[in-house]
Amino acid sequence: MAWSVNNVWLIPALPLAVSFVILSLANSRRKSAAALAVIGQIAALTLSIFAFVTTLQTPGYRAFHNFTWFTFGDSALGLGWVLDPLAAAMLIMIALVGLCIFVFSIGYMAGDKDFTRFFAYLSFFSAAMLGVVIANSLLLLFVCWELVGLASYLLIGFWIHKPSAAAAAKKAFITTRIGDMGFFLGMIWLYGNSGTLLFYDDGRGCLESAGLVMLGSSATFIALLIFCGAVGKSGQFPLHVWLPDAMEGPTPVSALIHAATMVAAGVFLVARVYPLFAFGDEDGVTPSLTVVVSIGVITALMASLIALAQFDIKRILAYSTVSQLGLMMVSLGVGGVAAGIMHLIAHGFFKALLFLGAGSVIHGVHDEQDIRKMGGLRFLMPVTFLTYAVGMMNLSGVPFFFSGGWTKEEILHATMRWHASHLPHYLMLAGVVLTTLYMTRQMIFIFFNNRRAVSDLAHESPRVMTLPLIALAICSIVLGAVLTPAWPWLHSYLTGETARFDATLFIQPVLFVSLVLVGAGIALGAWIYRNAGMEDRHRPAETDPLEHAQPALFRFLEHKMWLDELYERTVLASSRAAARFSDWMDRHVWDGFVRAFGGLGQLFGIFTTNLDERGINAGVDETTSGARGLGRVMSGWHSGQIQTYLGAVAVGMLALLIIYAWLA
Repeated sequence: MAWSVNNVWLIPALPLAVSFVILSLANSRRKSAAALAVIGQIAALTLSIFAFVTTLQTPGYRAFHNFTWFTFGDSALGLGWVLDPLAAAMLIMIALVGLCIFVFSIGYMAGDKDFTRFFAYLSFFSAAMLGVVIANSLLLLFVCWELVGLASYLLIGFWIHKPSAAAAAKKAFITTRIGDMGFFLGMIWLYGNSGTLLFYDDGRGCLESAGLVMLGSSATFIALLIFCGAVGKSGQFPLHVWLPDAMEGPTPVSALIHAATMVAAGVFLVARVYPLFAFGDEDGVTPSLTVVVSIGVITALMASLIALAQFDIKRILAYSTVSQLGLMMVSLGVGGVAAGIMHLIAHGFFKALLFLGAGSVIHGVHDEQDIRKMGGLRFLMPVTFLTYAVGMMNLSGVPFFFSGGWTKEEILHATMRWHASHLPHYLMLAGVVLTTLYMTRQMIFIFFNNRRAVSDLAHESPRVMTLPLIALAICSIVLGAVLTPAWPWLHSYLTGETARFDATLFIQPVLFVSLVLVGAGIALGAWIYRNAGMEDRHRPAETDPLEHAQPALFRFLEHKMWLDELYERTVLASSRAAARFSDWMDRHVWDGFVRAFGGLGQLFGIFTTNLDERGINAGVDETTSGARGLGRVMSGWHSGQIQTYLGAVAVGMLALLIIYAWLA
């Protein structure tokens, strides 16, 4: 089993190598590109299974492999990878969900001219996220983290001929860079205080007791700076604005970003460095964890409300992702790390199912994404309908048969046990109703009520697209078997405990409260939207019932609470004003200084030129002329006649005698 630990780096390395190979292929090698991408993902999944089996040896298994990257002076900078239940569970989810998305993409992108490049980017995306998961160094994690950002930029803006796609890619890249700057500063601060960026290093790692003690009171500020990176990547308020716009990319990209990669990285990061957030806690409460809970609550409720007023099938799911990520952050903040990761894993399966189901709907109705133009698709697209219904039940939190229901129950239990406040628990119960409400709304608009114009031409997607839907639906149901409170195997696996079967745990008050709320949400949605898409004398068919009842509120939610406009008029306006001021300063101030100094330089040059030519050069010329004249005179004295020389000596001696006599 040591082989699995020492060679766990192969899991991200294989898809990475495949991506480079695919990039070298011609556009015509479409089948080869798809085959290589799928084979690379299967290889990563196979190695992930071996790694997962390795962690089953002992409860709480953890092994790592560190090495020195380079040394400077007496210090050495180490990198490494780690294998523990957190990493192993994430590897399985990312590789398996990614494989389903890869297969689905073969059918969805069949007509795209850049088919080959698309699969190269997909493999690169998968490799980067797998690298984040296995990293045992915050530096290595940050490198892979940035590669994830690069991959998302390439895939969100994949259709470069669309200005909206290019704008969305830039928005995602720049917005997440804001959070990453905080992450980078936190990493530098952490290294400065602890002297290492390795998570685990035989007791000397920054997440181990010795490293945490060295951080002292700075641990809170370092944790909050690192959390900035998670806020950006996982689309938390206030950096969530990029995530809905990321829908401009192909639907498989949306599925990969919202299920297995990118947004999962932020939640994983907080879980990985959780000892840093929890350092010095009192009853599980620290300032940094309180911030995590607050941001998570705001994000979850805000996104759920906005989703109620969206009409783009993918944007509704995008805001549901933002909401679910907020729920995961709340779970991590209240101490339910295992519950948050369990929901992250379950969410990976059912959110991929929903996004791929949305892709199947879009494909079936010939690229239409407005749910108001659909309706009655359950008979025309039966496989898509049934699998989408499974995803909807998971997302809504229906327990007993769906993994999403059990993981949401775990989170609600964690919030109920938080010592600081019970407010997050009650707000998350409200979130359960909102989630069920907007998903019921979407189901009715798409699959029920009267058919609209595009529905008449709808057709079921090909098997290469429906088989991944079936596989993901089965996984999201089967996963529930290890998530039930009666036998919480996955929870025990993540916490290092031993799972025990106890059927009495099925009977819990919170479970029935949640079940009632889910049922109420579905019933309320069915009642409100029972006539959605149908003409009546009071409301046009295209008008949402909530829009008809509360037009001002609906418009507020439809425009995403005007947050983009707020940023446009504050942050972006300030940036543009600063740019204009900088331009004015450059043109009229700094340019004037440069010109003034240039003029002074020219004057100094003229002065030195005159001094050189009329002073120094003239003096040198006169001196040399005098020297030449003196030389000519003296050369005349050297005639070569001995009597002349003796006469000169005699005259000199006589002169000396006269001077001596006069002085004496």
